[in-house]
Amino acid sequence: MFVLLSAEPRHLQLLSDLEESNIFTVTTGRKMHNAPTDFQFCIKATKCRCDLKELKMLCAEDEQSRTCWMTAFRLIKFGTLLYQNYKSPQQRKAAVSNFSTPVRSVSENSLVAMDFSGRTGRVIDNPLEAQSAAMEEGHTWRKRSQRMNVLGSPSPLHPSTLSSVIHRTQVWFHGRIMREESHRMIMQQGQVDGLFLLRDSQSNPKAFVLTLCHHQKIKHFQILPFEEDGQVFFSLDDGSTKFTDLIHLVEFYQLNRGVLPCKLKHPCTMVAL
Repeated sequence: MFVLLSAEPRHLQLLSDLEESNIFTVTTGRKMHNAPTDFQFCIKATKCRCDLKELKMLCAEDEQSRTCWMTAFRLIKFGTLLYQNYKSPQQRKAAVSNFSTPVRSVSENSLVAMDFSGRTGRVIDNPLEAQSAAMEEGHTWRKRSQRMNVLGSPSPLHPSTLSSVIHRTQVWFHGRIMREESHRMIMQQGQVDGLFLLRDSQSNPKAFVLTLCHHQKIKHFQILPFEEDGQVFFSLDDGSTKFTDLIHLVEFYQLNRGVLPCKLKHPCTMVAL
């Protein structure tokens, strides 16, 4: 992002590298920073040490303009990732479909069924016997494939376990905390709109819960797993919008409100007592 100090293009100066920065809403801009309007937001470099001098303070004329600017900045940073997240399940589904229904070649049409159960092989002339042998061979192949998966050589059609644990490295994920503990953490950090955290569900061991603050009320949204063509997805709107992992889900709802009362704005981090 550049700022123009005069009418000359050569006077452009770099204000901030949006690829290496995050954008935040400022709630007390007029009082704390003498902002000209109440609709202030700031750009904070990822490697910033939280020094006020290193923050880039900006103002919009109204709430809608501020939302547009912040959405545009986040799309610059996460747009490619969101697009890849959208295309990946479709490409994987097409690959599974192509694998499931292979096209027979000319050489395959000239093959004959053989029985090697005895000491010597023989050609199977009976079509019903040939079909039965093919089904039995397919069952044996599937059992062998499953055994290989258990031994550590997963098939490319099986979902990776990475998507089920990668969220545990994020500051907004708090594992098996109780509902009451999530309330305490949200209240301790100010109950501002968009403050959120994710945790394991107490009622469903395979599900997760999004805890979100809106208008000083704390709400909970269950995130359920969905399996489609052997791939596990996560959704909080009954499968209408699905994601390969919780990180993609959070990044999407940071840009889009969707079924939530507001967008995810501020991750609730663990408070040291």
